[in-house]
Amino acid sequence: MAVTLRPATSADAGELADLYLRSRSEPASYAPLAHTDASVRDWVADVLVPSGGVTVAVDHGTIVGMAARSEADGVVWLDQLYVCPSVKRRGIGTRLLNSVTSCTRLPVQLYTFAMNRAAAAFYERHAFVAIAHRDGSSNEEGCPDVLYRLAR
Repeated sequence: MAVTLRPATSADAGELADLYLRSRSEPASYAPLAHTDASVRDWVADVLVPSGGVTVAVDHGTIVGMAARSEADGVVWLDQLYVCPSVKRRGIGTRLLNSVTSCTRLPVQLYTFAMNRAAAAFYERHAFVAIAHRDGSSNEEGCPDVLYRLAR
């Protein structure tokens, strides 16, 4: 596996939407998507990719992972981190995470669903600590979530 990281381009929008939808379908069945597949595709093409904060992991021409970051109020937010289910546990998520955390001295934070224990364990292995728990009333899916911050 020869995975490279690069910034996302508008040509990647379709593959990124596929990855997002595929990644959210099975492991996050407890948090059903709040939007249709078509609206997710529009959001990826019209909002996510143009934001400029998306890094993709590419293996032999195929996108196998993505990380999206944004910055607000002195905090870098890891907004999205997805790896193709067929290539998980090969270091791709770690590389994508490091692409976000290594380029800033600002605090790095993220939310993950409380029921997503695999994601929580991944972030905790990478020095993130839970700093708040919410009941789900603040997200579109209505599922309890956890706010994590990178401990430096």
